[in-house]
Amino acid sequence: MLTIGITGGKGGTGKSTVATALSVELGKKHKVLLVDMDVDCPNDHLIINIKRQEIKTVYQRIPIWDYELCNNCGLCASVCKTNAIISIQDKKPIFIPTQCNGCGSCVIKCPTDAISWHKKEIGTIYSGHNHGIDFLSGELKITEPVSEFIVNTINDILKTKKKNYDYIIVDTAAGTHCDVIAALEICDFTYIVTEPTPLGKHDADIIIQLINKMGTPYEVILNRFEQDDSIISSMLKKVNKTIAFRIPYKKSIIEEYSKGIPINDESIKQIAKSLIK
Repeated sequence: MLTIGITGGKGGTGKSTVATALSVELGKKHKVLLVDMDVDCPNDHLIINIKRQEIKTVYQRIPIWDYELCNNCGLCASVCKTNAIISIQDKKPIFIPTQCNGCGSCVIKCPTDAISWHKKEIGTIYSGHNHGIDFLSGELKITEPVSEFIVNTINDILKTKKKNYDYIIVDTAAGTHCDVIAALEICDFTYIVTEPTPLGKHDADIIIQLINKMGTPYEVILNRFEQDDSIISSMLKKVNKTIAFRIPYKKSIIEEYSKGIPINDESIKQIAKSLIK
């Protein structure tokens, strides 16, 4: 079983396009699970027309006050880094649940043990099936701040499922934040998808630095390639890498994407062949 991360540093490089197309191509002869860990904005199910079914609600711990014990000292608010607690002199603290990340500082700081734990719903886990592949994804509830809790829940589910598959394809969020790190932690190998633009170069460079710190092997896929790849290839020389695969910029790929059809291009077939041993 091989778990492959598809990431890219910035949004719009084609991570989801590659993740979905590669999953479907590998799924023609192997058991494949596609996992959408871009929980702030999941869209893999839209790209390849998968109808999602809810399988789990995700909760996060949040504090709750016993105002009989509270002495209005305001210490809970003073240690809240997300400003989820508002303290007004001689008044009971005001709590804003949507800003709480459940860190627990307020519980530790409270001198009267007036704060204990409750929970709030922060997201949902979904499953589905289409094009011969299984699908798993998470979605963070609107206004909630901590997406890595959803990613960690998916990771726990994968621990029980991974033995059932030949390949697990993990589509991460954009950027290098905690949710991306949590998604890449479970991957054996990572493809970085970028594009031949200054922004593509900048963000690919940043994600490469992250993956090197994590110690995960990786290769680079250049999406929307036309003629000139020098902006990416010159950047990769600094880390002793070359472009592993190039996905061309052409009308057929755009049309398939817009219709919710997995792209059927020779470049995707080449990537899949490289993974099959």
